[in-house]
Amino acid sequence: MKYSRLFKVFALVLMVVLAVTVVSGCAPASGTGEAPAGSTLQMVIMMVAMIAVFYFLLIRPENKKKKQAQQMRDNLSVGDTITTIGGIMGKVVSVKENSIVIETSEDRVRLHLTKWSVSSVGKQTEEPR
Repeated sequence: MKYSRLFKVFALVLMVVLAVTVVSGCAPASGTGEAPAGSTLQMVIMMVAMIAVFYFLLIRPENKKKKQAQQMRDNLSVGDTITTIGGIMGKVVSVKENSIVIETSEDRVRLHLTKWSVSSVGKQTEEPR
């Protein structure tokens, strides 16, 4: 699984580098001229470095955050106090595969929610900024 994702990223990088070199004119189109080897190599290195920076600063942390949120939602159990994306707080009464039932007050008001609407587990002590 990890190797197929890595292979896709590597293929995407190669396609982008090839497209940039052809569009920028570094690669000869009809064999009439030679491109300086140093400039093409520098461009390839810069493109790979830029894509690596984007991956490690943007894509990877976002995937990590999504994975942690999914794990938190999968580990919900009866009795947990949760806060939904909309700000509703309540105690979990029932857990099913894709949905949960929560009680929001002492009057036993029950809401049926999908699991993806849970933003955090535990009581919030202060408002988010």
